Amino acid sequence: MSKNIVVPELGESVVEATVIRWIKNEGEAVAMGETLVELETEKANFEVAAETAGVLEKILKNPDEDVEIGEILGMINENGTASANISVETKPSEITRQEEQKESDDTTDIKVTPIARRLIDDNKLNAANIRGTGPNNKITKEDVENYLKTNGQGLQEDVIEPQPSTVDTAPKPPATSVVIPEADDREHRVRMSVRRRTIARRMLEAQAQAAILTTFNEVDMGTVMEVRKRRKESFFEKHGVKLGFSSFFVKAVIGALKEFPAVNAEIQEDYIVYKNYFDIGMAIGAEGGLVVPVLRDADRMTFADIERTVGELVTKANDGKLSLQELRGGTFTITNGGVFGSLMSTPILNPPQVGILGMHKIEERPVAVNGEVVVRPMMYTALSYDHRIVDGKEAVLFLVKIKELIEDPEVLLLEG
Repeated sequence: MSKNIVVPELGESVVEATVIRWIKNEGEAVAMGETLVELETEKANFEVAAETAGVLEKILKNPDEDVEIGEILGMINENGTASANISVETKPSEITRQEEQKESDDTTDIKVTPIARRLIDDNKLNAANIRGTGPNNKITKEDVENYLKTNGQGLQEDVIEPQPSTVDTAPKPPATSVVIPEADDREHRVRMSVRRRTIARRMLEAQAQAAILTTFNEVDMGTVMEVRKRRKESFFEKHGVKLGFSSFFVKAVIGALKEFPAVNAEIQEDYIVYKNYFDIGMAIGAEGGLVVPVLRDADRMTFADIERTVGELVTKANDGKLSLQELRGGTFTITNGGVFGSLMSTPILNPPQVGILGMHKIEERPVAVNGEVVVRPMMYTALSYDHRIVDGKEAVLFLVKIKELIEDPEVLLLEG
């Protein structure tokens, strides 16, 4: 008896996905609960597991195909017997790709991000030949792209020697399965992923549906930097995590949101819904595109809780392992372009939120302090807000409050 493998419910508001890769091959035995195929949604990657044991009888949706909830991905034969060899219907290129992947994973301890793995598989590369520059030498998408630029578009497969023919004796060039593009190719088309298409759509929606305005200020980071320098060793020994800037800004944002609740609200038809909780989204520029996982009830978290959770979310984002629950909701967002060197920007709102804080690069600049010009480590901050419910005065004072809390971090402790 055959049982369909269908696209399951993928979470709130998620209706479509793209097939990334099949973990199992046609004709291969599968156990109940074993992962069969990996999908990419607009929010996170999603693994579809077998609901019954048997044999993967048929693959109906191939990598890069878009699918919707309820569509049939393939079929499992509950009474089938696994083939000694991979099914003849499996594409030769897929067999080669899967064999190379198993060989790489079994014989080495190479760490590869999901998107990098997809590029490696698609170009029939050996991960052992690529130098990883990510955390713990993990191979990233950029590493694979750089390898392709310097070593050609993929590795040539074994040359097939032409067989003697009594019909056509004209000399023929050796055949290869990969054609290297000419050096003067100036364009190439890359299909947008589901996530990238969703990001593009949401950015346009945010600008079309809200009256976005941005106000700026600058913050002297000297005191926070001094506290970090003085406390970093004891903090790490006690909590096992480094003390960064994230916890200071999350706490400062919460302090400002408590004083200006309209920035922690949203519009629903003709109503303003004020949130009495603080779920802070942290924008992360992952390989597959921007994601915004959420710190739930961040006002109840300690500095160590925030630093630890942010670190875990960044790792999950880069590995494509964020869950839908970790990406759902949020009442306010923080984005840090400074980690990439941005000096100033105007962040775009993350609907239905009405406020987003932009952090930027810390740079030493001459400033006037008590009538004297001194050099201080300064950061420009930006608040983009929905002018429909947040007035300019509120927005400016909100950013001033963050400035005060960061420049005098003891207040963060005194005010809780």
